[in-house]
Order: sequence, then C-alpha cells, then structure tokens
Amino acid sequence: MATSLHLADIPSNEELLFGPEIELRAFQRSDAKVFRALNEAWIRKYFTLEEEDNKVLQNPETEILAHGGHIFFAVADGTPIGCCALLPRRQSVYELSKMAVAEAWQGRGIGRRLLTFAMQQARARGASSIYLETNSRLVSAIHLYESLGFKRLPARTSAYTRSNVFMERPL
Repeated sequence: MATSLHLADIPSNEELLFGPEIELRAFQRSDAKVFRALNEAWIRKYFTLEEEDNKVLQNPETEILAHGGHIFFAVADGTPIGCCALLPRRQSVYELSKMAVAEAWQGRGIGRRLLTFAMQQARARGASSIYLETNSRLVSAIHLYESLGFKRLPARTSAYTRSNVFMERPL
C-alpha cells in the first residue's frame, strides 16, 4: 500500500544543511558527565588537562553553580552536543569558560549560538561585560570571539598555563 507524502515530512533547507533543531538550555543534574566529556575532548586534543580543569570538571555543581555561575548546553535530539559556563568574576563581569562543541558538530554554528545565548543570559543577570581566556592555537575560537565583538586585553596571570590570549566584550 502506497503512503502519501506530506509537505511537513519534507525537511527544510536548514534541516538538510544543519540537521536537527538545536535546543539551548541550562545545566541539569544529569549533564555533569557530558560536561566533563565535551571539555576533556577538546582540552586533550590541543593541550593537557591541568589541575584547575580537573577541579572544575569533576564537580561543576560545586565549582561553578554554587559560586553563582551558570552552565548552558546545546542539545540535538536529546543529546548534549555543546556547552559553556559563565563564572562571576568581578562586579557585573562574567567569565566565559569551558566552552566546547562535540567534534562531529563543529562548523555548524553551534559555538556561535551557544556564545550568543550565554551573552544574552549574562546581560539578563545584570552583567556589563564578559571576559574570557583562550590560547593562540585555537584560531577558529578566537575568530568566533572577535566576530562577536570581543577585544584582546593585555596578558595577565591565569589559573591555566595554556591561557595566552585574554579578551573581553561589553554587553
């Protein structure tokens, strides 16, 4: 028996290019393991895990959320595929931290959407700017940050030995 095809069954151009709809949402208790896995993957690819990484990734609820921070996820078909955190640093300033997108999902604008969402969330919480630390080897990440208005700052001391690029963006 033949089945009929309905217009709703045909994927849109966006779905054909980018896949399923991406949901942006806040951290849930069940996300701790995937938060660690997403971040460990990119850190191990380019660097080595540092003591500060292990401290934060082993217990994001204690190290981020309990200090007034926030963690956000990009989710496709119920699976977290990207994440980032906002850590309060000084009066009305958040630090963007632990931003990661699963390698299979890179190049599809997920990082841009996550970062834009994080900036909106920081602004809604009264932040006047977002600060971040990165490494000059992460050229695509730096390009993303600059395209969204982040400006380089002078070098400073960091908890991470890999940090050699410092940026900030007013909100």
